[in-house]
Amino acid sequence: MILSTSKTILSIEDLHASVEEQEILHGVNLLVKEGEIHAIMGRNGSGKSTLSKVIAGHPAYKVLSGSIQFKGTNILELEPEERARIGIFLGFQYPVEIPGVSNLEFLRVATNSRRKELLASELDTFEFEDLVKERLKIVEMDPAFLERSVNEGFSGGEKKRNEILQMALLEPVISILDETDSGLDIDALRIVASGINRLSRPNTATILITHYQRLLNEITPDFVHIMADGKIIKTGSKELAIDLERSGYDFINKNAKDKEMAT
Repeated sequence: MILSTSKTILSIEDLHASVEEQEILHGVNLLVKEGEIHAIMGRNGSGKSTLSKVIAGHPAYKVLSGSIQFKGTNILELEPEERARIGIFLGFQYPVEIPGVSNLEFLRVATNSRRKELLASELDTFEFEDLVKERLKIVEMDPAFLERSVNEGFSGGEKKRNEILQMALLEPVISILDETDSGLDIDALRIVASGINRLSRPNTATILITHYQRLLNEITPDFVHIMADGKIIKTGSKELAIDLERSGYDFINKNAKDKEMAT
């Protein structure tokens, strides 16, 4: 929900970034306020996932110039874990498996780290089990998954639901979900999307990175951004995503060429 009094959560200005000496982002500008849902779409290689990793502080990516401010504070010098603690959550396209680490313990440590940042009391084992079992209902997961190693042997849909479970426990200020819909059947997509909708709050924000309109049939974005060649080239409402679904990215390229010819 967009309100005139909504405060800015994330401000990105003229962001340039590289990976392995190759510049991928070429001047990204993005403003995200409280209560907003933003969708970022684009072809493979357009820079969508790179943007998400740069915001989260992935060490393989180097910021060349520009700024990222979170609630008015420059976060470029913060380590990934520091960004996570202050409320930046990244849901991965391909969640990693962590053999030998209990899902329950992993979630408890992450949750208590976030609670410490919020000056809330640490949850003991029993308190956390009560909390996580309540949150499991949001993503319709079997409690048996808590006893398994993190994501080990999970299906694609189970991994994505486990990501949304993390989001439910950490209660981030901004959630960046990188192709959360990839590899999901229609039932799993609806469960994941329902979880995201239920976790949206007037004082938080969400960025959805996706290729497809089908996720946006379940989660209505306030803004849709199209990325190409490492920058946002067009911003619109949900109708922009519908146009993409109908006409493909060629209509974006055609509009860009028409503008160039007009100038």
